[in-house]
Amino acid sequence: MNSASNRHSRPMRLRYLLLKWRAQAGLVLGLRQFALDAFDEMLALRPGDAYALASRAHASAQAGDRAAAIADYRALLIVTADHPSAWFNLGFLLEQQGELDEARAALERAVELDPKLDRAWYGLALVAIRQRRFDDAVVALERNTKLQPMSPHGWYQLARVQVDRHQPEEAVKIIRHLQGFEPKVAAQLERETGLLLTPRSVG
Repeated sequence: MNSASNRHSRPMRLRYLLLKWRAQAGLVLGLRQFALDAFDEMLALRPGDAYALASRAHASAQAGDRAAAIADYRALLIVTADHPSAWFNLGFLLEQQGELDEARAALERAVELDPKLDRAWYGLALVAIRQRRFDDAVVALERNTKLQPMSPHGWYQLARVQVDRHQPEEAVKIIRHLQGFEPKVAAQLERETGLLLTPRSVG
C-alpha cells in the first residue's frame, strides 16, 4: 500500500517541481502571466501551498492586480497565520486600496509578530495619518526611526505629523536633525512647513 502510494506521489512531486521551475523562469524573464498560470497549476496540485500563494501574491502585486494579491495573501495567512511579512504585505495593499481599518489591523498584527519590522511601523503610521490619528502616527514613526535612524522617510513623516499636531518646535528639532545627514530632505521640509527657512543670500 505504501509502495503504491509512493509510486503515485512521485510523479506529482516531479510535476510540482517542474511547475515551480516554470514559474520562477517566467518571473525572471518578465513573463508574469506565464508564471501566474504555473502558480495556479501548483495550487491545483497542492491547495494551500504556502510557497505558491506567497509567490503568486507577489507577482499579482507587481502586475498591479491588488485584488488578486490581497486574496492570495488572505489565503496564505489561513495557512501560515504567524507570517509577519505576509501581514505587512496585506496591510500595505489594503492601505493602497483605501481599506484603512483592515490595513491597520493587518499591520498591527505584523508588528505584534515582529516588533523589529520597521516597514510595518511605517505603514501603520501612514494609515494613522490618513485616519488623522496623529498621536498614534507619532508612536509608530518613533518606532520606525529608532529601527531605521538613517532613513529619511520616517523622519520626514514625523516632522509633518508634528506640524499637524501643532507642535512646530518638535518639527524644528527633526529638521535640524535631518540637516546633519539628509540636507535635501531638511530643505524640503523647510519649504513645505515654513519652518527654519534659510534667508536667501544677497548677491
